[in-house]
Amino acid sequence: MKQPKLSFWQIWNLSFGFLGVQIGFALQNGNVSRILSDLGADLSSLSLFWLAAPIMGLLVQPIVGAASDRTWNKLGRRLPFMLGGAIVAAAAMVLLPNSSMMVAFIPPMLFGLIIFAIKDAAFNVTFQPFRSLVSDMVPAEQRNLGYSVQTLLINIGAVFGSILPFVLTNVVGLENASKAGEVAPSVIWAFYIGATVLLGSVLWTVFRTKEYAPEQYYAYKGLDSEAQTLAEQVRQSRSLGEKLTDFWQTMKSMPRIMKQLALVQFFSWFALFIMWTYFPAAIAQNTWGVGVEWYDGAYIAQMGGVPAHIAAAKGAAGDWVGILYAGYSLFAVLFSLVMAKLANLFGRKFVYSISLLAGGLGYLSFVLFTDPTMTHVNLLITQVEIPKGALGLMIPMLGVGIAWAAILAMPYAILAGALPANKTGVYMGIFNFTIAAPQIISGLIAGWILGSVFQNQAVYIVMLAGAAMVLGALSVWLVKEQDDTAAD
Repeated sequence: MKQPKLSFWQIWNLSFGFLGVQIGFALQNGNVSRILSDLGADLSSLSLFWLAAPIMGLLVQPIVGAASDRTWNKLGRRLPFMLGGAIVAAAAMVLLPNSSMMVAFIPPMLFGLIIFAIKDAAFNVTFQPFRSLVSDMVPAEQRNLGYSVQTLLINIGAVFGSILPFVLTNVVGLENASKAGEVAPSVIWAFYIGATVLLGSVLWTVFRTKEYAPEQYYAYKGLDSEAQTLAEQVRQSRSLGEKLTDFWQTMKSMPRIMKQLALVQFFSWFALFIMWTYFPAAIAQNTWGVGVEWYDGAYIAQMGGVPAHIAAAKGAAGDWVGILYAGYSLFAVLFSLVMAKLANLFGRKFVYSISLLAGGLGYLSFVLFTDPTMTHVNLLITQVEIPKGALGLMIPMLGVGIAWAAILAMPYAILAGALPANKTGVYMGIFNFTIAAPQIISGLIAGWILGSVFQNQAVYIVMLAGAAMVLGALSVWLVKEQDDTAAD
C-alpha cells in the first residue's frame, strides 16, 4: 500500500510539541551555566556539570527509541513517551531555579545538578519520539518538508525561550541580578512559563495526532504484519542478556551512512556544547569587560562576594545571551523556510556543508566584537543600554543560525531513507550517540583547555568551536548519500 500524503497542518500538528520542548531547551542552553554559577560553580568546572545533558541523552534515547518501536496501545506508538516525558520535564523546570530552597536538606548546587539531569532525561524521553514520528507518519516524498517544519517549530520555540528572561527583566520589570547563592527572579519566572508552554504544546500533539495501527503501518512500510508480530513475541521472550546481545548486533549492523554522518556530528556538536557552556562568560568578559577573576570562586570568597556593578554586568550579559540565542534561532527559522527547496535544488550535502561553514565563520568572528562604548538600543517595547560590541554580535549569529537549522534537519533527512522501517526508533536512538559522545568529550576536556591553555578567557574557546565547525563542513563530503526521495 502507498502511504498517503499528509496535509501541511497534519505535519504541523505531529511536530507541534517540539515547540514547547525547544522552549525548555532554549531556557536550559541560555541559563543553566548562569544558574550553576549563581549557585557557586567555577568557570572551569561548568563543562563537567554540563556533562549531565549528553550522558542523559546517551542513556535515554536508545532505550526510548527501542521501546517506542515495540509500543502499540490506545494512545499510540510514540505519543505515550512524549506525554510522560513532558510531565516530568515540566516539573523539573519548576524545581531547577529554586534549588536554593533545598539548602536545609542538600547543597543547592548538588540539588540543581540532580534536577538538571532529571530534566534533561525527561527532555530526551519527550523529543526522541518526535524524530521517529515524522519517519512513521510522513511519506518519503514529503520527508524534506516534514523535517523542515519540525525545524521551523523548534526554532520558533527557541526564539521564545531565549528572549523570555530579557522580556521579564526589561518589559515586565523583574530583577535580573542574582543574590548570593540564589537565582535571579527573571530566570525563575522564565522557567515557570517555559514549563507551562512545554506541557501544553505536547498535549496538543498528543490529542491532534492519530498514529497508524500496526497492520496499517506495516502495510505502508512494505512489511509483513504477521511476521513482525511474531518477531516481536520472540524479542519479548528473550532474557536480558539476549536483548543486550541483540542490541549490540543492531549496533554493528547499522547502515554505513550512520558511521559517515558520525564524523560530521562530532565536529558540529563538539562546537555547540562549547557555545552553550561558555557563551555567557565569553560575552561578559569580551564585551562587557567583566574580569576573569570574577569567575573564580576562591577570589570571590576572598573579596567577600561579587560587587553590585559586576553582578549587574553579568546579569545584563546573561540577558543578552538570550537575545543572541533568539537571533540565531530566528535566522534558523528563516533559513528553514527555504532549506528544503535548496536541498532539492542543490543537494542535501551541499546545503549541509555550506551551512556548517557559515556557523564556523560566525564563531571565529566572535572575538572581533569588543567595542565597550555604551549605546541605547530599542528592543521590543523597551530601550536598553548595551556595549556596541554586544549589538555587533548579532552578525556572527546569522552564520550560527544557518548552521543550527541544517544540524537539526539535514542529518535526519539524509539518514531516514537508509533505515529499516521496523527499526527506525532504535536506530534514531543509536544515532543520538553521535550527538551525546562529542558533547561528553567536549565536557571532559573543554574546562581543562579553557583554564590551562586560554587562562579562562572564554572567547578563545568559542573560536576553538569555530574551527571544529569548519572541520564538520569539510567532513560532510565524506558522506555517501542514499537518495530515496523525490522533490516535495
